[in-house]
Amino acid sequence: MTRPSTDKLRDIVGRLPTTRDEDWKYTDLSRARDITSRWLEAGGETVAAEIDEDIHRITSSIDATWFVIANGELQLPGAEEGVFAERLESPPVADSALAELNTALLLDGLHLRVEGTLKKPIGLLLIDGAAAAATSQTYVEIEFAANSAGEVIEYHASQGSADHYANVMIDINVGGNAAANHVRIQARDLSHVQTARTNVNVGRDARFSSTGFDLGGGLVRNDMVIDIAHAGAEISFDGLYLAGEGQHIDNHTRVDHRAGPATSRQEYRGILNGKCRCVWNGKAIVHQGADGTDADQANHNLLLSEKAEIDAKPELEIYTDDVKCSHGTTVGQLDEAALFYLRTRGLDRQHAKRVLTHAFAAGLVSRIPVASARESVGKLVEARLAVVIQLDEDFS
Repeated sequence: MTRPSTDKLRDIVGRLPTTRDEDWKYTDLSRARDITSRWLEAGGETVAAEIDEDIHRITSSIDATWFVIANGELQLPGAEEGVFAERLESPPVADSALAELNTALLLDGLHLRVEGTLKKPIGLLLIDGAAAAATSQTYVEIEFAANSAGEVIEYHASQGSADHYANVMIDINVGGNAAANHVRIQARDLSHVQTARTNVNVGRDARFSSTGFDLGGGLVRNDMVIDIAHAGAEISFDGLYLAGEGQHIDNHTRVDHRAGPATSRQEYRGILNGKCRCVWNGKAIVHQGADGTDADQANHNLLLSEKAEIDAKPELEIYTDDVKCSHGTTVGQLDEAALFYLRTRGLDRQHAKRVLTHAFAAGLVSRIPVASARESVGKLVEARLAVVIQLDEDFS
């Protein structure tokens, strides 16, 4: 794909969202702009670090048909029954500055089509490792044909101490009467920056279930945008974010109910410790004529530190009658009575905290719609929880 001129790229970078934009008022992308600008000034080439061991470790931990995109370059695996893969010959149409940047700098786009019922999940490993400041772009389009069924594991990873910014665009189209299950695992280096947008379109009587886990990243922004244009759709999506010292994790979701009856359910949970900030903004819009809509959104947060901050905003916009909609958010600390009870049973305070925080997160781990990923995700969550809770001692 032909790269635009440096002046054109500078113009796109200059138009990335700022805190003056309502949807970005809590999330500052100045570091992403700085990393990209420095990378362009240095020639716009990535000096790759050695990441083969990381690729092997991740792809061998979950049985799936893995497609690896390393530093923006696609590695196609062998053929798998029911999965048709091809490189995109032309980039997608951009509708925002972030999408323009993705299109302008994209090395390899990937199109996947699922037909029939898959025997094992599709794995997407998006991994970056650079020896100097760099940026990478990823675009993947996944199409589930009518009456098909399959699972997708989306794994984000990175390594190295050099500054890095990853910009990811995923489009998922679920055909009529198809069933798609999806899990997103974000475990990037704690110094790296990522923006990601997932667009989901569902057909008549289609089913889509997803759970996302944010365990790493220094600055992370996720946009999940779901469009329900046909009756009978059933949508559920959850998210868990574990934030420690210096992290900023922002989840924005939007569900457009354009036809009914249809259902959507979303639940996001966060555990925060140290000086960190998280954002959850969940919006559900019930358009005129979408009678029979059933939409529910919930957000629950556990703050383990007085320095941790959460900005939570549930939103409902309803333009029709005959709907069932609800939303709500909670923010709290560990129950001292529960901590006391566990300590009377012989646990020290740190172990008691771990038990309670594990229980808070376990509900979402157990609901991962891709069964083959539950064990691996559970281990990753446990490991990250142990680090987040340890902050109490490190900063006491």
